[in-house]
Amino acid sequence: MLRKLAFLSLMTATPVLGENPAELGTLNPDEMTMGHVMDNIRRGQTDMTTCAAGYLITKSGRHAMARELFEVCAEAGYTGAMTWMGQLDNNGLGGAYDPDAAAEWDRRAAEAGDPVGKFNYGLALMRGHGVARDEARGRALVDEAARDGLKIARRLQRADYDLDEVTPDADNWKYAPLF
Repeated sequence: MLRKLAFLSLMTATPVLGENPAELGTLNPDEMTMGHVMDNIRRGQTDMTTCAAGYLITKSGRHAMARELFEVCAEAGYTGAMTWMGQLDNNGLGGAYDPDAAAEWDRRAAEAGDPVGKFNYGLALMRGHGVARDEARGRALVDEAARDGLKIARRLQRADYDLDEVTPDADNWKYAPLF
């Protein structure tokens, strides 16, 4: 009797003979690889997890790959990707240094309600970096970002909008007036 039960258990646990694994699709996909993430982007798949992977990609120094990912995600409306595109353009990472493009990405994020976009575009306006200088409008955006809870915006307010408070002195060359 015990042999019969063991045989029946084995038969019910064994897959049906002749089953074609190819018909089942990918059985063990590479879900957690950079290759998989970039395949998703190249197929136009811009879900939150795929777009968030851009942070790891850029922090690992793969700026051209991050730029490819963030641009697709930004165009799909992810404001965090817009601010990352601004970061890449503002620092010449994975592409040319382009303060105009950086300001435009931050403007788009700000207009979509993103606190980091408001802060970054506010800084650009206060400096006249990549956009015509408008200190009052810039401060207003920093104030909005502070009201939205962005700590660095509150820090800038407490420093009476002294831009040196939030900018490393190594970047001062970048923000110096051109004339």
